[in-house]
Amino acid sequence: MEQRQVGRSGLWVSRTALGTMTWGKDTSEEEAEQQLTAFVDAGGTLVDTADIYTGGQSERILGRLLRGAVRREDVVVATKSGHTPEGYRRVDGSRRHLLGALDASLRRLQTDYVDLWQLHVFDRHTPPEETLTAMESAVASGKARYVGTGNLEAWQFATLATWQRAQAGRVPLVSVGSEYSLLNRGADHALLPAAAANDAHVIAWSPLGRGVLSAKYRGGVPADSRAAFPHMAPYVEPYLDDRSRRVVESVCTAAEGLGVSPLAVALSWARDQEGVAAAVVGPRTLSQLEEILSVEAVELPPKIRDALDDATAGG
Repeated sequence: MEQRQVGRSGLWVSRTALGTMTWGKDTSEEEAEQQLTAFVDAGGTLVDTADIYTGGQSERILGRLLRGAVRREDVVVATKSGHTPEGYRRVDGSRRHLLGALDASLRRLQTDYVDLWQLHVFDRHTPPEETLTAMESAVASGKARYVGTGNLEAWQFATLATWQRAQAGRVPLVSVGSEYSLLNRGADHALLPAAAANDAHVIAWSPLGRGVLSAKYRGGVPADSRAAFPHMAPYVEPYLDDRSRRVVESVCTAAEGLGVSPLAVALSWARDQEGVAAAVVGPRTLSQLEEILSVEAVELPPKIRDALDDATAGG
């Protein structure tokens, strides 16, 4: 699997990343082990989690697997902190919370460090310099090798990244996470340019449009799909509208012309966009991951990419 540099840092990751948001709920630990083993065997390195995924179970499962199923040094572990769903406010970017959350993540992950620690959400009540000082401290202590952000708006990321770049010697933000696919091209307008201006890259999540771009919903909602699960249906339903159906048809037309699957077209489009370091996939099952890994070599011809850009512009 191709490895890519993240920003202008020394961090390199696989261009397809394994997301673990379903681990501990829709994906059992046994299935997670199968996924992680297959992913690493295929040359994948970047594994993405967060302290709030399934109440910490995602990190706990990954931690156990890093001590048995795969070698820790073969995996680039990325986690996130900042949400406080059980607290008196929903987000907390304070030094107190962030450093405590990182320590808790390390305990669950059973490791001394994470390769990429990401600020999951912007806290407008905490001074940016305090949040950034916490991230500096994490790198200085060796508990985090690199730092980035999760789902921040372009101006929020630019504020933090510019602050870090204003003085030599500060630890740069090397990445910013964003939902990005042919169904959601919001990052095109400001976030991708903001990342590029600050020598960072985007880590794109949901490159398959929450599964819709695989074309599995063309004929309705399959019984075993996310949209059929009560707790996941609200996540998928926004992409089951008329515009999304037109985009899916464009993807299917491209797939038929190239002799590949719609999944291959959608994934390669997002994964290979300029400014994207990696695309995070979140398969629930090993068979879904195997299909994703099987299309690793697919790259879209420029004419097909341009046609898809035109068909989805403004999305």
